Amino acid sequence: MFALRPRRGRRSGAADAARGVPGAGTGFVLPRWLRRPVRMIQRISIGDVEPPRFAATMATAALFGATGLYGAIAGGHADAIVQALTARSGFAISDIRITGDLHTSEIDVLQKVGLNGWTSLVGFSAADARKRIGNLPWVENASVRKVYPSTLEVGLVERKPFAIWQNGSKLTVVERSGKVIAPFAGGQLAALPLIVGMGATKAAPPFIEKVKRYPELAVRVKAYIRVGERRWDLRLDNGITVKLPEQHEDAALAELVDLDREYRLLSRDVLAIDMRLEDRLTVRLTPEAAEQRRAAFEAARRGAST
Repeated sequence: MFALRPRRGRRSGAADAARGVPGAGTGFVLPRWLRRPVRMIQRISIGDVEPPRFAATMATAALFGATGLYGAIAGGHADAIVQALTARSGFAISDIRITGDLHTSEIDVLQKVGLNGWTSLVGFSAADARKRIGNLPWVENASVRKVYPSTLEVGLVERKPFAIWQNGSKLTVVERSGKVIAPFAGGQLAALPLIVGMGATKAAPPFIEKVKRYPELAVRVKAYIRVGERRWDLRLDNGITVKLPEQHEDAALAELVDLDREYRLLSRDVLAIDMRLEDRLTVRLTPEAAEQRRAAFEAARRGAST
């Protein structure tokens, strides 16, 4: 005779089933992390747990919401949804602060920023806006900063105008490097030097510096005219044209200033002063001055003959 004894450390299937262990009595034991969800499902199936009211409605709404979210993401509309939700939650851009816009129109900047009245600061791309603003003619550098909850700060560094360039009938504002900035529109830019002709934008900066060494002459120059891309003419405020030589411009400018100091040459009835030849200076008088000079010569000749 002998007695059957259960081995230590093992439970019977009935005991596991009584404890509610999933898989009890089947010879298969679920992993620990699956036991609790399976127990919950078992309780619901036997009526131990009663689902909340409107659970089916909420589940259906969740299903439709998840479906709509997936459709928005798959269709590329997620950004628009984020914009709409955050804009109506107090993050709509309502204030734009622009600095450094001396020659750039605020309207042009706002158009490049691209607001529609309900643009959210959350989904707004400052980098993209900075690139768009940088395409404006006067803008050299731009910075765009988001200040939550609803402010956008735009800082501009504009190009520096050097002169007004006349090429044919077209007037444009250029930098010192000769690069065209924008069409000339008047205003305070009218005080810039006027340079005329092909090749003037490249040759003008060093030549204008030479003229500035003689302030009494520089203030009277209204236009720097490039002739044949080889030499310069100066158009003065009283209409006199000074034709400078192709070489030795410095010496010609010094001579011109000395003649004006001694004889007030630039204040006389003169149309043009030709300094292109090194050994002579030719002066062309106005028609009135030429007639007066001819009459004076005639009178002097008659007097000498008498």
